[in-house]
Amino acid sequence: MFKKAIEAKSHQRLSGADRKKLKRTIRDRFPRASDADIDALLPPKAEITVSKFVNRVHLYGVEGSFPMFFDVDGRGSEIFPTVFALWKVPEMLPSFILKGGEVSQFIIGGADLMFPGINIPAEGLPSFLAGEPWAVKVPGNPSPIAVGSTTMSTAEALKAGMRGKALRITHYYRDLLWESVEGHYVPNAGFLEDVVFEDPVFLSSVQVPDSCEGSGDSSNHENDGVDSKEVGESAISDSHPTSKTQLDSDIVEQVTTVLGGFKVTDNIAADESTTVEEQHTLSAEDVDAYLDKCLLQALHTTVNDKDLPMPGSTLWSNHVLPCRPSGITLDIKKSSHKKLSKWLQAKSSAGLISVKEDKYKTETVLFSVNRRHLDYLSFKPDRRQEQKVDKGGDQAVKETQSPKLLEVSEIYKPSVHVNPIFASVGADTGKLYSALEASDVVFKYIEKGNLVKPMSKSIVVLDPTLCDALFKGAIKKGSAYPTEIHKKDLGSKFVSRMQAHHIVTRGSESVVRKGSVRTIQILTERRHGNKKVTKLSGMETFLMDADALASELQKKFACSTSVTELPGKKGHEVLIQGGVIDDLGRHLVE
Repeated sequence: MFKKAIEAKSHQRLSGADRKKLKRTIRDRFPRASDADIDALLPPKAEITVSKFVNRVHLYGVEGSFPMFFDVDGRGSEIFPTVFALWKVPEMLPSFILKGGEVSQFIIGGADLMFPGINIPAEGLPSFLAGEPWAVKVPGNPSPIAVGSTTMSTAEALKAGMRGKALRITHYYRDLLWESVEGHYVPNAGFLEDVVFEDPVFLSSVQVPDSCEGSGDSSNHENDGVDSKEVGESAISDSHPTSKTQLDSDIVEQVTTVLGGFKVTDNIAADESTTVEEQHTLSAEDVDAYLDKCLLQALHTTVNDKDLPMPGSTLWSNHVLPCRPSGITLDIKKSSHKKLSKWLQAKSSAGLISVKEDKYKTETVLFSVNRRHLDYLSFKPDRRQEQKVDKGGDQAVKETQSPKLLEVSEIYKPSVHVNPIFASVGADTGKLYSALEASDVVFKYIEKGNLVKPMSKSIVVLDPTLCDALFKGAIKKGSAYPTEIHKKDLGSKFVSRMQAHHIVTRGSESVVRKGSVRTIQILTERRHGNKKVTKLSGMETFLMDADALASELQKKFACSTSVTELPGKKGHEVLIQGGVIDDLGRHLVE
C-alpha cells in the first residue's frame, strides 16, 4: 500500500460531523478499542486532518502529530490503524505472533505474512474470517510492527493445510507512510525504548545511528527484493542479534534524535521545542496579526483577479495557510474572530476585500480585492522563496532591473529518498535548492562519513543511507545494489532523486512552480478559404498576460487578434489572423 511515494492531492480539517462519523466507523470496525482508547488516538479537542491521495487512500491524524488511521478506498469500509496508533493502543487489533523474530526482517521489507511464519499457540489457530484487520507482532514485544487484512478464514486455512498467504500487509514499520511523516515530533524516550528496542531481533532491522546503523540498513537492502511467498516457506538463515545491554547506553543518548530514519541535531531539536512553546503562548492578538499578514501575502502573490469569485474555504486552505511562517500553526478558532466567515466580513468592512454570503452553500465567497487599499499598498510581500539563486550561483534579480527581463531557474526540493542525507548534515528538508547547492549537500555527507575510496579518490563507497537515497525503488527486483559510484555521476544522480521545481522571474514578479518548465505552444491552422490563423498558448508560464500580449501582437503584425480561455485547462489562447509562426517565434525570443 505504501511501497511507492505518492503525493497527497489535498489536506483539510474534518468538520464536527465528519469527526463523529469517523469515530463511529472506528468504534464499529474495532470493537476491542474502548472509547478512552479512541479518545487517546483522536483527542476530542484536537484538530483532526485528512489527507487525500490520488490512489483514493484517505489518511487521518491529529494536526501536527502522527497519522493514526488510513482508509484504503476512501469509503470507510476498509479503515486500518497505523503503526503509530497501534503503539499507543497495542490491543486494538488481534495479532499474529511470528515464528521467530527473524521473520520480522521480511515483514518490514514489504512482504506479506505466510501461514508457515506464524507461531500457532497450544490451543490452536485463533478464529478469524476473511477480510478482517489483524496486526503482526514479534515474540516478546507487545507493540505491532505491521497491519493488514486476512486472506482466508480459519476453516479455509485448516483445509489448505496451513499453507499460503495469511495476511495481506497494508502498512508496516518503516514503509513510506512512516518515512513521509514530516517534522521532528519525538515521543518520550521511554515510549520508544519500550516499543521499538525491546526485541533484539527486531532491533537488527531498525536503523540507529553510528555503530548500529550498518546492520539495520543492510537488512532492509537484502530484503527489498524478497517475494512475499518466501516468508515462512524458505529457509531462513540464523541472525546474529546484538544484545540490548550493549546498546542501552547509545539508545538513551540518541533516542531523541532518531525517529523512522530522521536524524535531528541537538540545535534543531532545541529550535523545535522553542517553536512549540511559542505556539502555545500565542495570544488572540498575535493570531490576528498572523492572519492579516498571511492574507496580504496571499493577495500579493497567489490570489489573482481572474480566479475570483473564490469560496472562503479555498482562500483559506490554498492561499492563506501556505503563506504562514515556518513552524506556526494558524487556527482561526484561537483568533478574536473565532470563525472564518466573521474574519472575512471584518476585512470586508475595512475595505480590503469584498465578500458575500452564498445562501445555497452557506459559505462566504470572496468577490474582489481592493488593491488600492492603504494596507495592501503599504505591505511588502515576503519573497524569500522566490529569491533563490539560480544554478550558476548568481544573485537574485533585483527589483530595479527592467520589468521585461525574464529569468528562469531550475530548483529542487528534497524528497523522501534524500531527506536522511539532508538531515544528517543539518540542511533544511523544506527548502528549495539549486542543482549546485544540492550537490554540495551530498558531498558534505560524503566528507562527513569519509566515504571516498582510499585507493581511488574519484570513487565514492555507498553506505546504506546513501545507497537508499540514490537507488531505492529504482533497482529491479532481484538485482544487486551498487556498492560504489563515480564522483562525476553522483551529483546528477542525487539531483534526479529530488522533486523538480522551477522559478520564473520577470522584473519584480516571481513565481515558484512544481515540475519542469512547460514550453509555449505555437501552431498554425488552415481555416475556410485557404486562410491561416496562428495559435499561441502557454504564455502564463513566463508571466505574460494574454490580453496585453494580444494587444502587442496586433500592433506588431498589423492583424486582428483575440483571446479565448482553454477548455478544461488553466490558461488562455491567443488567436492571430495569418500565418506568422516564424515571426511570432522570433518576437517572443526577443
